[in-house]
Amino acid sequence: MQQIKISDFKARCLALLEEVERTGECLTILKRGRPVALISPPPKVDFPQRGLFGTVKSIGDIVAPVMPEEEWECLQ
Repeated sequence: MQQIKISDFKARCLALLEEVERTGECLTILKRGRPVALISPPPKVDFPQRGLFGTVKSIGDIVAPVMPEEEWECLQ
């Protein structure tokens, strides 16, 4: 894991982010010798939608109206 001072990171931010993406190695940003941030590459996902798999539950009929037709203002 590479470490860099916050002032150096500020000066070379875009190049360092591209390096993290290219190498896949994490980068620790230090302020007065203490770690303040960790930059890591995003997880490799072939389709972003796959990351959402299993996070949604459908309960009941997803096609039927939410309210009964008797309560629709436009039909009265």
